[in-house]
Amino acid sequence: MGIPSLKIGCASGFSGDRTDGVLPVVNTLVQTGGQALIFETLAERTLALSQLAKNQNPELGYEPLLVELLRPALGQCLQHGIKIISNFGAANPPAAAKRILLLAKELGLRAPRVAVLSGDQLTQPEQLDFLRQRIGPDFEALDIVSINAYQGAAEIAEALLAGAEIVVAGRVADPSLVAGPALAHFGWQPNDWHRLGCATIAGHLLECGTQVTGGYFAVPGFKEVPGMENLGFPIAEIEESGIFTIGKAANTGGMVTERTVKEQLLYEVHNPEAYLTPDVTADISRVSLTPIARDRIRVDHITGHVRPDELKVNICYHGGWLAEAEISYAGVQAEARARLAADTVQKRIGNQLNLRVDLIGSCSIFADDGGYLLRQSRPNQSRDVRLRIAAAHRHKPTAELVLREVTALYTCGPAGGGGVRTSIRPRLNSISDLIPRALAPASWSFME
Repeated sequence: MGIPSLKIGCASGFSGDRTDGVLPVVNTLVQTGGQALIFETLAERTLALSQLAKNQNPELGYEPLLVELLRPALGQCLQHGIKIISNFGAANPPAAAKRILLLAKELGLRAPRVAVLSGDQLTQPEQLDFLRQRIGPDFEALDIVSINAYQGAAEIAEALLAGAEIVVAGRVADPSLVAGPALAHFGWQPNDWHRLGCATIAGHLLECGTQVTGGYFAVPGFKEVPGMENLGFPIAEIEESGIFTIGKAANTGGMVTERTVKEQLLYEVHNPEAYLTPDVTADISRVSLTPIARDRIRVDHITGHVRPDELKVNICYHGGWLAEAEISYAGVQAEARARLAADTVQKRIGNQLNLRVDLIGSCSIFADDGGYLLRQSRPNQSRDVRLRIAAAHRHKPTAELVLREVTALYTCGPAGGGGVRTSIRPRLNSISDLIPRALAPASWSFME
């Protein structure tokens, strides 16, 4: 007989995701003999924000919703042997591990064996020297917040095989949260490119949570999705061959269909033949999807090729200040008044700032084009418009001009503007590059 399939659920797709979807996933895993649960909580900007939080308090810098996510799940996972794997360590995996041990104590549970991954944070002189040479003189001018390499699945698997019940990572590639447990569960070799490609795509389908169960798929009248208020988070069942099935937590809303799976399958994939991760170059160019039951799609004909020689690196740095101001216009000639207000502010600020102007409710969904789209669009006589003007600048007082000028519209006109809201906050920018694996080794250890 072969090795039993691996049932692995996902209970979070990003930092700030719903926290009440955890329990249905855990209950389903318990009822079906599931073995693993992942929480995906990181993004590029999320990690930089976590680093800033750690700079303020060395006991912070991990996922802010860590306790809310784990509290409903921890007891059952420990009781039923369900391993927990997550990148909710963010900028401070050791502090996250300590908080998990404290949570277990607060809940009257035994202390779990928690493994902490390291190696994603690039701070060593040889690492910085390499990036300095790659990026050039601009590197020295960056006010850097964080530099992180995308690590892979190997260390996750090693920790699980050594007896870890919970693995806390920082920046690992999202699909590696699934590929790691698959490596450990089946005993695959780290160069089994075909099966690693399969597990990586299973992780890719799980990583965004309810996107694959209908959440981001839903369009009323075109793509109807039941139970949007109670979307079920996804569960994958991976076979030893690498073939897998995507489903969702029992007794929840949403749906898993060929269409929902296809949308998530293509999400953030630039080349279907070469989806690059630290573990493998996955290939979905011949993928097939087969419905096998309600809310269950079998995924086959995926393969993989040799992994890249380099790891992706994200460098986040301070990018000055972002100022935003909004004001509403309603009724007769509302849009015309909003356009006049925008024109007035632009003329008063002149060349000091490059403004982005949006007419929310009329013309506001496109990226910044220097105002060209707004100037060229025809007025559509909207009777309820929210004018938004924003600008970024390295000097805070210059950025604040936006706030002052929009606030002045209260009495300087046009007529009838109201509901002004202004904000200014530090801006984080990022650039990406590559680093040789040998310069960014990963490791793990148990948190005692």
